[in-house]
Amino acid sequence: MKIKTLRNFAYSLAAVAASATSTLAADVTMNLGFGAPEASIYGRFAVHFENFVEEFSNGDIDVKLRCCNQIATEDEAFKAMQLGTVDGFFITANNVSPHWPLMDVTVLPYIFQNTEHLDRVLNGEVGAFMKDKLQQDTSVHLLAFGPALYRDFYNSVRPVNTMADMKGLKIRVPKNEVMIATFEAFGANPVPLAWSETPTALQTGTVDGGDNGTSFIRDMKFYEFEPHLVILEHFVAFAPLFASDHFMKRLSDEHRDIIHRAAAAASDELSAEVATETQEIRNWLATEGGMAMTVPDKADFVAAAKGVQDEFAKTRGADFVDLVKLIQAAAE
Repeated sequence: MKIKTLRNFAYSLAAVAASATSTLAADVTMNLGFGAPEASIYGRFAVHFENFVEEFSNGDIDVKLRCCNQIATEDEAFKAMQLGTVDGFFITANNVSPHWPLMDVTVLPYIFQNTEHLDRVLNGEVGAFMKDKLQQDTSVHLLAFGPALYRDFYNSVRPVNTMADMKGLKIRVPKNEVMIATFEAFGANPVPLAWSETPTALQTGTVDGGDNGTSFIRDMKFYEFEPHLVILEHFVAFAPLFASDHFMKRLSDEHRDIIHRAAAAASDELSAEVATETQEIRNWLATEGGMAMTVPDKADFVAAAKGVQDEFAKTRGADFVDLVKLIQAAAE
């Protein structure tokens, strides 16, 4: 009888342990959102991250991908992470600025001299400083910057060969002060719109055009109603991966390390994939996509952008100026 009782007790302990392990694994679930389709660069980043997390954790952490504004829009997601109601989200850098104004340093037109300069900033000491500073100021964790791409300009009215051709064009811009000021300096009429409103506004002609990362123009099929593609390379577009402090504090030290390692690995993997894609997609847009592509001389645009940089350096304070200087020093 005693042996049977001990055996039953052992079975009970095993069942409890298995149940606890199952419950623990089920509790480590990350709902990860983004506003774009699954096939977009956001979706690709998300899939890489999901795969690395589940590989590194042996399936103990379950990442559930929520595309297409299922759990929040880009304009809502940062605040939701601060409140702890969203675990993680990919947010275009310029849409972070209303919540953390220092991010606008990366939005300044022509602030990065080339892709090597950009890589040194985001993946070096300056990028590490920005991650730490953002978390201190907002509580939100910036896990990885992700691949950086130029934003290409497009419109439905006319080709743009000089800055004078921008005059009067109604251009959708995110609700970002730097981007609004930049298109004003270029001579256009910027119209601030949330991303969720943008596709309809473009398709109905409420606005004449806009700008996005090159792959987004194809992913969103904007080429179907925006016939003019203009290569300005005025803004760099990247979509960092963020996580809420509420989610990160739910994790063990080991699981937090896995989340960070998976984010870095996913960022590196996708960056390698997209390294050669920009020109390929531009060529596709100008051939199969049917867009007429122009490559204006950038001298007037760069001069106008310098004025925007100076304007914001004067008004944003010492922290902003210091970060600009750190980015400029990284070019040397």
